Amino acid sequence: MFIPTTLMVVTPTSMIVIAVVALIIFGPKKLPQFGKAMGSTLKEFKDATKGLATDDDDDDDEEEKKKNQKKIESEV
Repeated sequence: MFIPTTLMVVTPTSMIVIAVVALIIFGPKKLPQFGKAMGSTLKEFKDATKGLATDDDDDDDEEEKKKNQKKIESEV
């Protein structure tokens, strides 16, 4: 099935329609709470993925340091 690329374009008009629908569904009192929850969830996700990438690099560095330390100890 072919979907034209014009259907996937987000225009200012479509953003306004999405905002109005969200306002109708969640109401003006719940919408800020919903946005805050989404923001904190996104931040936690970014922190978790950054930690995973950093942990992999740290493991490699630690292994390399241990090898170097053993090499130094064996020379002494």
